[in-house]
Amino acid sequence: MASAENTLRILTWHGYADPDWVAAFEQKYHSKVELTYISSDDELWEKINRKQANTYDVFAVNTAELQRYIDHNLVTPIKQNQIPNTKNQLPRFRKTEQILGLNRNGHLYAIPFTYSEMGLIYDKKQFKTPPTSMDNLWQTQYRGKIVLYDGSNHNFSLTALTLHANNPFKLSTNEMKQTVDKLLQLRPQNPIFYTTPEQGTQAFINNKAALMFANYGQQQIKLLQNAGADIGYIIPQEGVLAWLNCWAISNTSKNRKLAENWINYTLEKTVSHSLSQRHGLSNTLIGGNLKDSDKILWLEPSENFALRSQYWDRIRAGKARQDAQRQLTK
Repeated sequence: MASAENTLRILTWHGYADPDWVAAFEQKYHSKVELTYISSDDELWEKINRKQANTYDVFAVNTAELQRYIDHNLVTPIKQNQIPNTKNQLPRFRKTEQILGLNRNGHLYAIPFTYSEMGLIYDKKQFKTPPTSMDNLWQTQYRGKIVLYDGSNHNFSLTALTLHANNPFKLSTNEMKQTVDKLLQLRPQNPIFYTTPEQGTQAFINNKAALMFANYGQQQIKLLQNAGADIGYIIPQEGVLAWLNCWAISNTSKNRKLAENWINYTLEKTVSHSLSQRHGLSNTLIGGNLKDSDKILWLEPSENFALRSQYWDRIRAGKARQDAQRQLTK
């Protein structure tokens, strides 16, 4: 049995630590892995920011979120030479200094693992021609047939994108008011919300949905196809948000070497290829599904995470527009 000193506590998303991968890792490093899953960036922040020492050693976080963990001294720098399998990654992911959000003051804080764009999934039976825009989510003929991810940050950014904001991640006061107003207009659409990819699949099928904002991108396409759904997928004309999830090490970890071993292990070809084959997620070793012509907006830190979360809670609860706007000006 592995000792407490050789136990690795991982906080991650579903599909990033399959049981057979974990079992092989435990055997290889004579260790025990304790897994905790999260289903939103808000939940991830809440768990890491509890300030309970040694709760987690390594966790998966996207580049846009990473900066606030650095701001609050919740992560520790990583030396790329301690993760030798990074040599197998595509050049765009090996050149970490060129990836916005990974570095601070010359220090690297996370290692890229998987990525996806967040496009629009549609039911082919309900569309004679494919939709072209995220604005279709607001069209009244799809009332009760839209499925949305239940997360504050991405919903604000995608809505701002439809409003042609200068930067959907850095909203001005006026742009924020317009975004809140448009998000409130989704309430009469009676959307169905999900957090995990599996919940999204069930919500889409059980409600005979017409449209779904695919927060998990290719992973959700694969799940729906496996379930027999006749779906299509588009990159919206106004552009698409895309995330890059990375492994970071908690600054309270007492198992730094084991955490480094885990990150290195997930970059082995067998694991990364399985990530794509099983879950439809792009890995950093081989090319993905994006075309050069696609308008991709890699996630960036937002102007205020806490405010977005506060406003989303009120919008999600169906607060009146005037009430939400009043809170916005406080």
